[in-house]
Amino acid sequence: MHKNAKSALNYRIRGIPPEVDYALRAKAAQRKQSLNRVVLDELTRALIGKPVKADFSDLVGKWAPDRGFEEVIDSQRQIDADRWK
Repeated sequence: MHKNAKSALNYRIRGIPPEVDYALRAKAAQRKQSLNRVVLDELTRALIGKPVKADFSDLVGKWAPDRGFEEVIDSQRQIDADRWK
């Protein structure tokens, strides 16, 4: 992907040989990943040499404490002993 690209692109690939389809689907099942994820990983590894990992750096440090939210969550964590008899 171009360094300045901000969003991922979509491709439509036609003419996948049956043996390639089988190998990709087998790898997806083995890894317990989607076929899309496996295809992206394999293409990236073949062309760049290593898979591109998900980057969540734009989310790091963004959480702001919210007392109202915490109160709701805390109330949901209470166990009603009468209901669990």
